[in-house]
Amino acid sequence: MKILGLDSSGLVASVAVVEEDNLLAEYTVNYKKTHSQTLLPMLDAIVKMIDLDFDTIDAVAVAGGPGSFTGLRIGSATAKGLGLALQKPLIQIPTVDGLAYNLYGCRDMVCPLMDARRNQTYTGLYEFTAEGMKTLQCQCAVGIDEIVKEINNRSRPVVFLGDGVPVFRPFLEENCKTEYSFAPAHMNKQRAASVAALACLYYQEGKTETAAEHSPDYLRLSQAERERQEKERQEQ
Repeated sequence: MKILGLDSSGLVASVAVVEEDNLLAEYTVNYKKTHSQTLLPMLDAIVKMIDLDFDTIDAVAVAGGPGSFTGLRIGSATAKGLGLALQKPLIQIPTVDGLAYNLYGCRDMVCPLMDARRNQTYTGLYEFTAEGMKTLQCQCAVGIDEIVKEINNRSRPVVFLGDGVPVFRPFLEENCKTEYSFAPAHMNKQRAASVAALACLYYQEGKTETAAEHSPDYLRLSQAERERQEKERQEQ
């Protein structure tokens, strides 16, 4: 099977094509540009570089949240547009799961950390066994203190990765009581290759959706929605 993967859920914009157990192409950028400027040109560059025939794509995979509200909308809109135009199914990969999949085969517990602002993080806990990736705690939006408490309770070595690492590193160094380490640069941010590779497993399990059915999973309200609710409470 051949899967086109997209990830614009965080600071990184990434596009990849995976066929069976081969990564055919990946284009990842973490720089000062908006995803609306980069995602489609990156896809176009990959298409030209590997002479990609869209008819050979079995599905379009996208990091479906949580993450940046704007980034998720851009990624989802791109995936939906491709799905509708190509009449291909979509595969929604939980962003935190896709991030954890970067460290496939790691012997330690894996904890992705995305900066959700206000001392909150999008996170989860994972481990890898002979059967593949196992979810110990599903992706969630919690305070950094909550996930560190859970890690300490498990008393297992852990590897942290994600754009939340530099934000929360001082807190981790002060409060994490178990053995810990940080993923290196080539593994510590979102990668569309991981999204596409994990989507291959989803595809085999029939975990697909139509473009019309797809919508991002934000996990929590946007800042504008939170401010509106707060204003309504104050007016009551």
